[in-house]
Amino acid sequence: MIGNLSLDQLRILVTIADAGSFSAAGRQLSRAQSAISQSVATLEAAQGVLLFDRSGHRPRLTETGRVLVSQARTVLSSAARFEAVAAGARGGIEPELALAIDPLVPTGPLIESLRALHQAYPHLPISFSTEGLGGALRRLRNGDVALAFCLLLPVVPPDVVASSLFRVALTPVVGAEHPLARLDRPATCADLESHIQLVLSDPVERDANNYGLTGATPWRFVDLGRRLDFLLAGFGWCRMPEHLIADHVAAGDLVRLDLAEDAQAPGDALTIYAARMVDKVPGPAGQWLLKDLQARLSL
Repeated sequence: MIGNLSLDQLRILVTIADAGSFSAAGRQLSRAQSAISQSVATLEAAQGVLLFDRSGHRPRLTETGRVLVSQARTVLSSAARFEAVAAGARGGIEPELALAIDPLVPTGPLIESLRALHQAYPHLPISFSTEGLGGALRRLRNGDVALAFCLLLPVVPPDVVASSLFRVALTPVVGAEHPLARLDRPATCADLESHIQLVLSDPVERDANNYGLTGATPWRFVDLGRRLDFLLAGFGWCRMPEHLIADHVAAGDLVRLDLAEDAQAPGDALTIYAARMVDKVPGPAGQWLLKDLQARLSL
């Protein structure tokens, strides 16, 4: 009961609207037609509105009634989700699964596993946090999320349990009109140092590891999309995840740089991990997601 309103009254109202009549609703709900009529009359009296026009052969929803039927559907749907989450919690399922994702992590590999997770746990709320570099690990340590999909450089911290998922290829690129794009030979460190390097950096720990820093003139970015905008505008060069620049390279907006040996980074790919805190094991849904993702990526 919500004040003078009950979920049963709302259920009867919606059933009448769907079934087309009081008698049909009574048959569907295994109630006498008189009980259905009394419930509607009580609801009308409590709310001070007329839900049905009874002047004709068969009661019809008034304009107010049609609007309130829509509202009733929303309330009943919310109530069903409320009960499902409560039932899941009684069974040990986490009431919400919170995930944090580093900006360099492609969401593509996660989508199918999350789709399957929704089918397995249809009422489980899922929240995502995508922040600047290092933000996923901070949220994990703060207890805001159960799992983080992130980079862990230079090594996996001792307070974290991490499973490597896949590697993201990094490609040095530059705008098509940039001077580096017109070199007819591999670019050396000397070539790169005279140009702006667009660096993705941790917005909180400014002294943290600078991933792939080569140039003497770095411009630091927190947002990967913003860095791509500057790259496309010809403001500098950088190493970008291959999945983000492939279409731009194909369209001719970006050019892959051939780097000389002295300008090459130690590695041409970054490992993406699924991480959790040592002392906090994810609930059943989080464990289900992690196992499904690992299984899909191993195919």
